[in-house]
Amino acid sequence: MKKIILGLSALSLIVFTSCKEDASKKVDDANVAAAALRDANASKFPVLEFNETEHDFGEIEKNKSVETVFSYKNTGNAPLVITDIKSSCGCTVPEDWSKEPLAPGKTSKFTVKYNGSGSNKITKTITVTANTEKGSEVVKISAFVKDPNATTTN
Repeated sequence: MKKIILGLSALSLIVFTSCKEDASKKVDDANVAAAALRDANASKFPVLEFNETEHDFGEIEKNKSVETVFSYKNTGNAPLVITDIKSSCGCTVPEDWSKEPLAPGKTSKFTVKYNGSGSNKITKTITVTANTEKGSEVVKISAFVKDPNATTTN
């Protein structure tokens, strides 16, 4: 029995080690270079940096529309693409952002309009979806909405 196992082991060793082709010759150098470049670029992301992440309108009258502009810069190593900007409610509308790629080092902006609904202190969030490492960034607006027709009691 030992001779049969030893014989099969030797035969297997001869069969598996007697390949006449060198597998390393089948590797295409162009594919290796392309893969290395792809892997190096996979770790490069755009970085979305805002001039301010929260804007306070202060005290505003109820139902009075106000707007602000959020400026941003791509401080990363790859083109920045903003795919969507959404607010936390329908009373806040983001608009005028570019869907074109923003090169590293370049700046752009978008406008946020708030219709003045609500009362007292309000805070609304605006989520910017982009190809950054995190995938989204958040900016905020806030205001104190005062109703001029409301009566105060002392």
